[in-house]
Amino acid sequence: MDKKLEKIHERALKLYDTSVEAHADNVENWLDDMRFARLGEQWPENVKRQRELEGRPCLTLNKLPAFIRQVTNDARQNSPSIKFHPVGDGADKEVAEILDGLTRNIEYTSNADVAYDTALDHSVTGGFGYFRIVTDYAAEDVFDQDLKIERIENPCSVVPDAFDFGADSANWNYCFITDLYREADFKKKWPNAEVVQFEADTTDKLPNWFEDEMIRVAEYWVRDEVPALLLKLSTGEVMFEEQYNSIKDILDVQGVTVVDQRKTTTHKVTQYIMNGCEILEANPWKGKYIPIVPVYGDEIILEGKRYFNSLIRFAKDPQRMFNYWRTAATELVALAPKAPFIGAKGQFKTDAAKWASANTQTHAYIEYDPVNGAMPPQRQPFAGVPAGALQEAANSSDDMKSIMGIYDASLGARSNETSGKAILARQREGDVSTFNYIDNLSRAIRHAGRILCDLIPKVYNTPRIIRVIHENGDNKNVPINQEHMPEQENENEMQETLQAIPKLYDLTVGKYDVTCEAGPSFTTKREEAANQMLSFIQSFPQAATLIGDKLARNLDWPEADDIAERLKAMLPPQLQGQNPQVQQLQQQLQQIQQQAGQQVGQLQNELNQVKTDKALEAKKLDIDIYNAETNRLKVTGAGMQPEQVQALVIQTLQQVLTSPDLNQQAQAQQAPPPQQIPEQPQAPQGAFFTPEGMNNGNQ
Repeated sequence: MDKKLEKIHERALKLYDTSVEAHADNVENWLDDMRFARLGEQWPENVKRQRELEGRPCLTLNKLPAFIRQVTNDARQNSPSIKFHPVGDGADKEVAEILDGLTRNIEYTSNADVAYDTALDHSVTGGFGYFRIVTDYAAEDVFDQDLKIERIENPCSVVPDAFDFGADSANWNYCFITDLYREADFKKKWPNAEVVQFEADTTDKLPNWFEDEMIRVAEYWVRDEVPALLLKLSTGEVMFEEQYNSIKDILDVQGVTVVDQRKTTTHKVTQYIMNGCEILEANPWKGKYIPIVPVYGDEIILEGKRYFNSLIRFAKDPQRMFNYWRTAATELVALAPKAPFIGAKGQFKTDAAKWASANTQTHAYIEYDPVNGAMPPQRQPFAGVPAGALQEAANSSDDMKSIMGIYDASLGARSNETSGKAILARQREGDVSTFNYIDNLSRAIRHAGRILCDLIPKVYNTPRIIRVIHENGDNKNVPINQEHMPEQENENEMQETLQAIPKLYDLTVGKYDVTCEAGPSFTTKREEAANQMLSFIQSFPQAATLIGDKLARNLDWPEADDIAERLKAMLPPQLQGQNPQVQQLQQQLQQIQQQAGQQVGQLQNELNQVKTDKALEAKKLDIDIYNAETNRLKVTGAGMQPEQVQALVIQTLQQVLTSPDLNQQAQAQQAPPPQQIPEQPQAPQGAFFTPEGMNNGNQ
């Protein structure tokens, strides 16, 4: 090991001893609380052993887990979520949503809920808990890495920075996570490491690094300040000198120059694997935070020392009293049937064996010896249930509730409340008294979001496809750090044309802020929203046509989404949330279609009018011909005999029917040949085309 690593190791040993000493009381209390509440070790060992030897009961009626679960299960129902918000330097709202979905995917794939729940359970039960963020390869055959959130099963293995009293680990400069290895396992994992024999002088010098012939190995996380030079480019972008030098050639080609600079400091985090003798590994970390996240309980800082109290820390004495008084009551009631028989001296000589076993066996009869007219032997009457012991047990139970601030209503007990508001108000009293534990979890998850916000641009910094999970549980694959065509979600071709613009989800650019939103899960909020929408529609039925799609989407139906889409399609475009440009183009297209339809209808009307005019002209021509012939007949028919008039009419009709114009029209209409024309043609409607009629007309 070189001199630099030797100095680091020497400093680490001193920091470890200092932190172990500063954290010793919290570790001792954590172990005692955990054994008391979870393992039920609630009787002093010497008292328990004495009672067992005497055959006396030693009951443990552990009520504390119910109180603990009241807090932890409430947190599970209202799981906090990490939200990213764009701040500047090229940050984008859509990229922030991608970061939200990526974080949900990280939490899902790494079972982060287990890490959160375990840390909170340790905090409520023992006073503190931890979880951590690690990196791992996405698959066995790739170089891409993914982020994961893991739980820390043993919080006592974490030795935090003794000089930082912050609400989270943002300002930790060092931290240890220890583990114990058997000598064979240690040699297998680090074959070249120095193995120290378990000698007395060695264990005396390093008491914290050996335990029952086990070797302690620690992850030593250290954060150092590193001087840096901050550059401002002509484009307005700000970056460190190292980043600028890596892409200087590209920037020079683009004509980008440095316009300002200043000195600053950054943080560099390194993970060292060490034992009590040497440093085994040195691994640089990509982030600027130590990736260990604490979840604190009730915090107290007194005289420069930090203490963490659990929910049940001061409820242990009432729990002990409750166990004692319930045990005493049980013991008094159990011993009551064994009260001895009392009688005069000499009354027990007969059937002496039966009298001796009267408290343990049942006999059909027992004879006694009368002595000087004394009363027969009698058993002392049962004194009744020990009311005093039961009252003290009830007092102890009430003491536990008042100390922890969780009362019967929060535990599900019935009371005299009848309305839902009154019941919720009583239950909320317990939630308020223990909200500090849930709020501390929210702070921890918010800091975990900061760590992820710092690590994501450095881990997901290459073109790749990642999965993002939306708040409603839907997921999709998104290309990052590369141009791509966004997916089309609307079938309208015009909208697809507008959306078909290459987008770039660059996770390495921009600054983002992180918040943590605590509240009911998406499923719970959806059910509540559906119930409130139904109540709203009942009071205002006109709203059903406007929010019907929203209501259907929040209902738990097999095809609720399809129904919602159909209802949404019935809404006006401005209520469908469409792109304003798309709406404008759709309106223009509708106007064009309406104008074209009007023009087509106008042309059709004009064509019909032309056809009508042609037909009228032909009919007028027929009428004029008829009128001319009629007039001619009137002139020439005067003074003629009827037979002459009839012959003249037939001759005239034959001349008309054999004309070229009428023959062409007849062929077009497929009229019968001329020889089939009847001798008496049909005259126009209203004309009297008979000799009698003409004579009548002349008359």
